[in-house]
Amino acid sequence: MRQAVIHTRQRLDTSERRTCAVLGVSRSGLHYKTKVQGDDALRLAMIRLAKQYGRYGYRKIAELLRIEGWHVNHKKVERLWREEGLKLPERHKKRRRLYHKDSSVIRLRPMHPNHVWAIDFVHDKLSNGRSYKMLTVLDEFTRQALCVEVQDKMNSDDVLRVIHRLLMKYGKPECIRSDNGGEFVAEHLQKWLRKVGVKPIQIYPGSPWENGYNERFNGILRQEVLNAEWFHSIKQAQVAINIWLKEYNHIRPHHALGMRPPMPETLLEKSKISGTEIGG
Repeated sequence: MRQAVIHTRQRLDTSERRTCAVLGVSRSGLHYKTKVQGDDALRLAMIRLAKQYGRYGYRKIAELLRIEGWHVNHKKVERLWREEGLKLPERHKKRRRLYHKDSSVIRLRPMHPNHVWAIDFVHDKLSNGRSYKMLTVLDEFTRQALCVEVQDKMNSDDVLRVIHRLLMKYGKPECIRSDNGGEFVAEHLQKWLRKVGVKPIQIYPGSPWENGYNERFNGILRQEVLNAEWFHSIKQAQVAINIWLKEYNHIRPHHALGMRPPMPETLLEKSKISGTEIGG
């Protein structure tokens, strides 16, 4: 358009104002120059976070960039992500919710913090081939990982000891969801839970999706830690997992929490219950 205005002015020997009026062109638009915003700094920040949190996708990295003060949406981060050749997350098929024949939902939905805790075991091997177990405990409502206990072997007594420690630290849940493993259905553990006022819930045999919150957490633990690290001892595994656990609870954005990490959500919910405001 600018070239057309210049050509018309030269041919008709008219002023710029009159030429723009005849052609219906805004003079301010005629002289407007597109501002090219460099993305180099943003690109470097994105790459830095991608290296630091190597298992995160572009959506989580976009949220971390916004936390750092960048005014950017996930679409722009996705474009830069593709340009840098970084791996894009795979799409998964959505699963239908599980129902009984009478159309009632099997899984008890968590309604508030300390409503339902989910517990499960994860198995792995050290560099020397020695097996070890991890007991994972998750608050289903806040998605906070309460602990990942690492030992070479664990029985029902170890499970009871870990739960007792968590009850003293976080308070008592209303229910604890688990599978039907011998460590969880042991008679003395079941009696102790009922005695302290905790209702044990067992999923149907062969239906791990009924403990979906914990199963998902275990998958993230395996993907971001166990498949990425090679441990030589139980102590080394526990230390590394504890470091990752702090990152998971305090830094890692969670889709179900509006791209916020679990711990701020936990503090927010506790402040609502107590009638106080954080920082107030």
